[in-house]
This record gives sequence, C-alpha cells and structure tokens, in this order.
Amino acid sequence: MNYESIKLTIDRKIAVVTINRPESLNALNAQVFNDLENVFDILNSDKNVNCVIVTGSGEKSFVAGADIKEFSAFSSEKAKELSKRGHLVFNKIENCNKPVIAAINGFALGGGLELAMACHIRYASENAKLGLPEVTLGLIPGYGGTQRLPKLVGKGLANEMIFSAKMISAEKAKSIGLVNEVFALDELLSKTEELAQQIVKNSPQGIAKAIKVVNESDKENGMESEIDSFGELFAEGDFKEGVAAFLEKRKPAFN
Repeated sequence: MNYESIKLTIDRKIAVVTINRPESLNALNAQVFNDLENVFDILNSDKNVNCVIVTGSGEKSFVAGADIKEFSAFSSEKAKELSKRGHLVFNKIENCNKPVIAAINGFALGGGLELAMACHIRYASENAKLGLPEVTLGLIPGYGGTQRLPKLVGKGLANEMIFSAKMISAEKAKSIGLVNEVFALDELLSKTEELAQQIVKNSPQGIAKAIKVVNESDKENGMESEIDSFGELFAEGDFKEGVAAFLEKRKPAFN
C-alpha cells in the first residue's frame, strides 16, 4: 500500500514508520491520521512484523504538533470530532499487539508529544525538545496528552508542562521519566533498532499479553487481567517452545 504522508520499511521483523512531511516539520493533519490508522491496522496483523519504530523525517522534527491551519476555523462540534479522531488513532497505536518505540529525532510538540506518549517506549535525540504548548492557543492537549502525561511523570510535573507550555530538553525528559534514553542524533535510529532487535528475539505471544496487561495497570481489573493472561499463556505454543529451549539449553525459536 502507498501512503501520502508516511514511509514504511520492514526488515528482520522490524517495521519503521516515518512521518514524512518535512516541509511542515512533520505536523499532523488529516492525511497523517488516515495513514497512521491504515498502517497500524496492517502492522497489527502482519506476522512478519514483531516490533514497530515511529520516527520523523529529517533532522529537526519528530512531529512538531498539529497543522493549525487545518483546524483554525473549526466549530466546537468539528473540534470534538478532530479530538475523537486523534484519540482513536493514538489508542490504536497504544493497543498495538507489537511493541511501538518512538524515536524522537527533534521537536515533539503538542500532538507530536501525544503521539510519542501513545508509543510503548520513547528514545530521544540530544537535540529533541518536548512540550505541550496548546494553552498558548487557548486550547488544551486534545489527543490524550492530559491523560497520558500524568501517568508517565505525575500530576505535578504534567500540570507544570501543560500550564507553562514550556519546552523541555531530552535530558530533562529522561530525568522525569518521559523518555527512556537519550542519544546523539546520528545514533538515535541505530540505538532504537538495537532495542527492537533485542525485543524480536522474544515471545510475540508473551509480549502481546504484556502490552495488554501493562496498559490495564491503572484500571481496577489490572491484577485480574495479569492473572488471566499468565494462565492463558500456558496453553500457547511460545510457552511450550520457551520451556523446551530452556531445558534443552538452546535459544528458543519463536515464530
């Protein structure tokens, strides 16, 4: 399938999705949302893909927010539909049954940071700047930012970032738990791929269950979900292969 606003490559069970609108610093618009929804529908069921990396084209920006020109004249009802659209697509990414790693290669502002927070893991380049500047437009984050940011950094720091609209550095983001690691820009993608290569050696069935259960960790049924998923995996082929490999002192060969 051809995409207008993203590029997709797949190699050794790792998919790289690149937001490809460098002329607008990879800003989100309706076409990007459509392409992201379509590509994640495909990747979620693609047996040749066990891990996904999301990044931006160029060396300046991961995603520098939403395309303000596109929604500047929206009515309240149309704005709600836009927010619902963003939630639907980013929830699809968060609930993807393969790990999704954001490789934040520059500005991750507004919807760009919300996209990164929908990913399961975040690596950033040293030049990255992260922030939620929506209040400077008289708005609030509308694609999940008010919900995901407090879960990652706590309410106090989330409030500070949202109320002040200030950008923070990659190192600051790492110190507060917003990103996992920081690398030089020219190393970012290779380091992200190293992590992806480590991930794809492991059980896809186990990882899919782990994603589901971790996503439910802040819900009332989180513990029950872990118990059920733990038991269900005993009936799966990956568990049988993993145990056999351990007993036979060899590396497991997961599908």
